[in-house]
Amino acid sequence: MAVSRVTLQTPAGVCGLFRRQLLQPSLSHPTILSTRSIYGEYKRPGQPPDKRWPWEKIRFDFSKGVEGIQKHFGLLKDEFVGRLRGPEGRPLLDHMLEQTLVQWEFRGPESLDQWVVSSDKEIGGQSEAYLKLGKNNTTCMLYGTLCSVPPRDGETRYSGYCTLRSKQTLLSFDRKRHFDWSTFNTLYIRFRGDGRPWMINISAEMYFSHNKNDIYSYFLYTRGGPYWQEVKIPFSKFFLSSRGRIQDDQHCLWLDKVNNIGFTLGDKADGPFQLEIDFIALCIDRAHTEEFAYEKFKRNPEVP
Repeated sequence: MAVSRVTLQTPAGVCGLFRRQLLQPSLSHPTILSTRSIYGEYKRPGQPPDKRWPWEKIRFDFSKGVEGIQKHFGLLKDEFVGRLRGPEGRPLLDHMLEQTLVQWEFRGPESLDQWVVSSDKEIGGQSEAYLKLGKNNTTCMLYGTLCSVPPRDGETRYSGYCTLRSKQTLLSFDRKRHFDWSTFNTLYIRFRGDGRPWMINISAEMYFSHNKNDIYSYFLYTRGGPYWQEVKIPFSKFFLSSRGRIQDDQHCLWLDKVNNIGFTLGDKADGPFQLEIDFIALCIDRAHTEEFAYEKFKRNPEVP
């Protein structure tokens, strides 16, 4: 069976005109720039994109600028004085001999300002989470309702989470302040819950920007009831994950570059929940000698 080949011939003038229209911009139709073409479209569901120009987002106030300068220079002064006194502003002897350090405790309304509560309501979900002080203003109470129904936006497939996360502390001129937990090996928490499993997340500073979503996680099981629980979790048990996925290449947590800590609930059990925290501390367990609980791959394996 023969197949015939048809060749389409076009005049040279038409091809040249078509080529000029592709390569040369037309003066009769000037190019119109918009915020969407320059900055791209904000794809996060549940919130409209910000189409303002960069200069429209600037709100300058001279008095606030002077207050900001005084604040940052005051913080810079405290940094220099604290370094002369010892690590993290404490005497060197106390830093070397301390066995337990309470990093977060809840003893007043100002202690709640160090934390941020979020849920899937930010992306259009129906979960709700709130934070308040417990009885006698000595504990922190995280409560709300979990709902795993995804929003009807055509993009989000899974939903149903609530998170309590400590704020990133800042130094002078908005520089990140990292916690140095290198002298401790165990996380010590006193809490009581309603029987739900939680996830403890620790975020550390990384060298590269593409690792900004890497966190170290471990499980926190609550038994419910009116009795308090005291849990000690070694830092060697925390495993590396990114965007909710456990990584194959595991490595230890950098305890000298810790940014914040958080608690996440996402057990897909719809209904009310509550978690009450007394304090979050660090301690040294002399009996624990494990460096890392998970397998680490050799980047340069030995050749026999």
